[in-house]
Amino acid sequence: MDVVQALILAVIQGLTEFLPVSSSGHLVLPAALLGWDDQGLAFDVAVHFGSLLAVVVFFRNDIASLLQAWLKSLLSRQGTDDSRLAWWVIVGTLPAVVLGLVFDDVIEAHLRTAWVLGTTTLVFGLLLAVAQGFAADKRCRDLTLMMVLVIGFAQALALVPGTSRSGITITAAVFLGMSLIEASRFSFLLSIPVISGAALLKSLDLISAGDAVDWAVLFGAMAVSGLTAFLCIGWFMRWVERIGLVPFAVYRVVLAAAIFATAYWQM
Repeated sequence: MDVVQALILAVIQGLTEFLPVSSSGHLVLPAALLGWDDQGLAFDVAVHFGSLLAVVVFFRNDIASLLQAWLKSLLSRQGTDDSRLAWWVIVGTLPAVVLGLVFDDVIEAHLRTAWVLGTTTLVFGLLLAVAQGFAADKRCRDLTLMMVLVIGFAQALALVPGTSRSGITITAAVFLGMSLIEASRFSFLLSIPVISGAALLKSLDLISAGDAVDWAVLFGAMAVSGLTAFLCIGWFMRWVERIGLVPFAVYRVVLAAAIFATAYWQM
């Protein structure tokens, strides 16, 4: 595994995992334009764990409060705001888990193409711009089961490359009346079980494959991805209400054009 390539891709992964710009779209361009080989399953595992560590560390206080309240709700059957939010995170994760298990093979076989990637990057980028007009200026009403399910099924759409998990969940939450900061926080909390599950499954696949692993490069990629993602989350949470979603939408349109151009050039 080329060390420089691995570290560059780890930075890209960390920067784009939690921004609403599609990490898959960014990872395909360097490989296509520069002729880089796929970094392999071990690299995917490393950068996923890096992203997971970043979001867990950033929201460590929230996670501790939610977990404590959730456990108390199981014992006392008395709900609080934190226990309800913990349950909503669980419920919102279920659609992605179920649909991922059902359609993973179909997605791998038919949807991982540059044309699909460019189309989803463009379409969901435009939706991101439209969502800006629906963003609430103040705290919305409490989350309901229907709202959580809508956001959960939106997250499941991110199984299709180019959709952007954070982008589609923030878009759905904003359309439902949440403020940008609320939508972003809920989106990031939803990412924790999803990224955990993806990292676990990829780890099992890696163990089954029995391939040789360059641990030094992988730990380096994990650290770089995690640090970059941590800084990116902090920046996004501080600035999202000031800059809105439109700059990310414009960027996605430009990215989609680059993906289409690259796919056409390679025909």
